[in-house]
Amino acid sequence: MARKRKDKIRINRLVLAAGGGAFVLAVFGVGLWAGMQFGAEPAIQMPSDGAAPARKMVALPAPAGPKPLEQAALDRLIAKVAEPVPEEAAKPAPAIIPPEVDLPVPDLMPAKTPAWVRNAVAYKAEAGKPMIALVIDDVGIDRRRSDAVVALPAPLTLSFLTYGQDLDSQTSSARARGHELMVHVPMQPKSADADPGPKVLRVRDTQLQLAEKLEWGLARFNGYVGVNNHMGSRFTSDRAGMQAVMAALGSRGLFFLDSVTAPDSAGVSTARAAGVPVLTRDVFLDNEDTPEEVRYRLEQVEKIALRTGTAIAIGHPHDATITVLRDWIPDAITRGFAIVPVSALVRRRYPALWEQAGRS
Repeated sequence: MARKRKDKIRINRLVLAAGGGAFVLAVFGVGLWAGMQFGAEPAIQMPSDGAAPARKMVALPAPAGPKPLEQAALDRLIAKVAEPVPEEAAKPAPAIIPPEVDLPVPDLMPAKTPAWVRNAVAYKAEAGKPMIALVIDDVGIDRRRSDAVVALPAPLTLSFLTYGQDLDSQTSSARARGHELMVHVPMQPKSADADPGPKVLRVRDTQLQLAEKLEWGLARFNGYVGVNNHMGSRFTSDRAGMQAVMAALGSRGLFFLDSVTAPDSAGVSTARAAGVPVLTRDVFLDNEDTPEEVRYRLEQVEKIALRTGTAIAIGHPHDATITVLRDWIPDAITRGFAIVPVSALVRRRYPALWEQAGRS
């Protein structure tokens, strides 16, 4: 009897539990149905080919703009900031007055003065006269002819070869006679048969080798104003090599006279790029060593000088050249030509550099 009563109580508890679970399920089902009816996202149907469904883009609500009063206040603030400052309100910067300096005395050249200015032979320009610079190359090797060149009427420009002997004595004598000095640097020619001499600059040289050769040549004597090339029809057409030359000249304050032994010489362009003063030869006087040839070439020099105001002629210590110049120089001066050191033409071409050095 007691056993039947316990079984009945157990059955009643199970019925109550099942009823409670059914009630909870019913409430959950009603909530789910209501969500589906009032705004729930409907189920997405998979495409028949099994591809993943495209992601549905949900538009975000646009941000609310400022209220009319807030926008008006913002506009007023922007307008206030953007107002231009009146010109009279800006104070001008105080004027910078450079300190007074004493101009350099022409005879006292400061150490930083370019060598071409410091070593230039004094020359007073004569207004209206055509100017001719006579440059004699290859000086310093044949001592007898070199001495004969030094004895010619000054001022000539004598370009001494770097491998000459007793250059200090020879150049000192030339300076004492009123001539100007240049360094004649050997450079590689196109012809393998031509011999430019020792320490020649070659296109195959490294930058270090070129610098060492130039250092050696430019240390052979003092008091010169610039450099021109000895031969060099091959080397002067090599831009990299000529850039090395211009770097050496620029650091020493020298100018470059291009002898123009090659039509494609890079002398002028590389000099200008490096800020080195540069001039070019107009006429060779003695490609043929005869008096007739030298006189004919001097006639060409005179015509160029009359037409352009200046001319540069290059000759050599040849017997015919020395003999003809000995008579021609005083005659040309009598006829109104000015025989000038080559630095006078550099000065004419670059007057600002001359004035910056304090020369007048």
